[in-house]
Amino acid sequence: MIVVGAEAPLKAAIAAYHSTPVVFRAVDFDPLAKGYIASLAHPGGNLTGVMLQQPELVAKRLDLLTQAVPNIARIVLLYDVSGEDQREAAERAASALGIPLEAIELRNPPYDYEQALAETDGARGDALVITSSPFNRPGAAEAALRHRLPSIGIGRGADKASFLMSYGPSLPDMFRISADYVDQILKGRKAADLPVQQPTKFELIVNLKTEKALGLTLPQSILGRADEVIE
Repeated sequence: MIVVGAEAPLKAAIAAYHSTPVVFRAVDFDPLAKGYIASLAHPGGNLTGVMLQQPELVAKRLDLLTQAVPNIARIVLLYDVSGEDQREAAERAASALGIPLEAIELRNPPYDYEQALAETDGARGDALVITSSPFNRPGAAEAALRHRLPSIGIGRGADKASFLMSYGPSLPDMFRISADYVDQILKGRKAADLPVQQPTKFELIVNLKTEKALGLTLPQSILGRADEVIE
């Protein structure tokens, strides 16, 4: 039994183990789009697990940020090569909201967020959204704060301490799903017969320290929905 959480270990497990069951937690890649599984309902081979639809999540983050900060004049999106589908979803979401979006591609990790945001300014109405990436490192939220950008991150992690908001899946929920699959496989179920699931619990985190630093007042409609409020 192999349990993996990133794409590189999954590729290695597929190459090395042709019959050993592999349970994955796909957060920063789409195993269906990459061809690792045949379908969500019938993954095939020796694979199953839990995955996120990141394009849907980035659109949700844009919506939440514009609800929290209604006077946004431009959305700045930081993405890398692994986030092309998220960039496309963000562009569609921004267009539907009637807000211009500037997509800035990050290259050569570890990324220089300060350089990427050099031409941004929250005083002009800029706001920041980042895509999920296996190369993301702490620092994006701090750079956003220095440029006074209202920002939304991808969920729990080091950067939640500085993002204005974060929205993402409950990681314990994803671990619970994958642990349940491990248990079922150990009891005799075949991985190929277990449909790939998606997390059902998502968390909104709001940072009142960043709210104060940016001179904002978040609406009660956002505060009331928060699963965690950092004070």
